[in-house]
Amino acid sequence: MMESKTKTNVIGGTLLILLGLLFLVYQIMPERFNFFQVEMGWPLIVVAVGAGLLVFGLLVGAPGMAVPACIVGGIGLLLYWQNATGNWESWAYAWTLIPGFVGIGTILTGLLGGGRLRDALEGGIWLIMISLVLFAIFSSFLGDMNFFGPYWPALLILMGVLLLVRNLFRR
Repeated sequence: MMESKTKTNVIGGTLLILLGLLFLVYQIMPERFNFFQVEMGWPLIVVAVGAGLLVFGLLVGAPGMAVPACIVGGIGLLLYWQNATGNWESWAYAWTLIPGFVGIGTILTGLLGGGRLRDALEGGIWLIMISLVLFAIFSSFLGDMNFFGPYWPALLILMGVLLLVRNLFRR
């Protein structure tokens, strides 16, 4: 059986070799990469780093790497959307989606065997819900989304009621 540090070094070395080969092919035959326009697709590099973190975590047997992988990949997708639409001002409220990315990573960690699945699902779903509520609130008064209008504080009240009810019925 291969030692954990040795396994990590072998996987890391292999990933570096593959990345180097990819860049070498790009240097020799750039026309093969016409589908990737750096001006529009640079955020996909961030998404690829997130995917790489997830693959790396799977290869070394660290399912907890799903959390940082989802954070990095989710931010890459946000940046891709902002780059494609030119709506960079949306970062004023788009950051509220990051706890949701943590929730997705938590659920994925539970599915991959990193802890109790029930706890991972419960924690991940709560993080996603909190993130969506924060997104709705912040985007209502900082962004273009006015679907709640002046009633966005009702979301805070609803979230508070949910937390109180959750604690009352906890075992």
